[in-house]
Amino acid sequence: MTGKSKDIATKVNVALSACVFLIFALLFFSGCAEQQATSGDVETLKITPAEKTEDELLAEFHFKFENPDAHYQLGGIYHKQGRWAKAEYHYNLALSFDPSHRAAQAAMVKMLTDSGDATKAEQFAKAYMNQVAISAKQSLKLARAFEQEQLYEYALTCYEQSLRLGPNLPEVSKYFGYYYMNQGNKARAKEYLTRSFQLNPNQPDVAGALGRLGVAVEVPRKPIKQEKKSGGPT
Repeated sequence: MTGKSKDIATKVNVALSACVFLIFALLFFSGCAEQQATSGDVETLKITPAEKTEDELLAEFHFKFENPDAHYQLGGIYHKQGRWAKAEYHYNLALSFDPSHRAAQAAMVKMLTDSGDATKAEQFAKAYMNQVAISAKQSLKLARAFEQEQLYEYALTCYEQSLRLGPNLPEVSKYFGYYYMNQGNKARAKEYLTRSFQLNPNQPDVAGALGRLGVAVEVPRKPIKQEKKSGGPT
């Protein structure tokens, strides 16, 4: 192999090593992000992907215009800028491509509220709540979306609706408890988190939240599986 060939081979190996390192780094950090997003704490739970810039989102439309998350995020950018018509346009597109995009629904209500159209905001909120009126889990998802947008009255109505529809679902009482914890109502938070834990004791996050509220509980240990003993020679 000539000196020039060796140089080329060395550069290729360095490039390949860098690519492998980058792939492992991306996998590692994405795993960490996913673990954080499912930690159970309302403050860290994200209903939507990380925000992108306006240019990045517009570029995505060249490949897939019917991406509801991209339209939702772009609507959010215009929302923050007070560009109400553009925000509403992209929130509507997000909902046309995914009618059950709860984050976009809550954002639409928030945008209408911020723009001064309280009547229309209330109409939309009621329509969205009616849409999930037969599902405890979808009511819960909308409640959390409303809470994320700091629309606390609508969130409370949705949490109550979810509880009526699914009184024995531990996740309903869990997030209702987190709602009250964020509102500073420790008594109600204890009530719902305790109920959630009674329905499903295998919730370390709920046990931790109760501990911070002064309620001592213990997560049951998983039984150790014993290996089957051999019955001896056959």
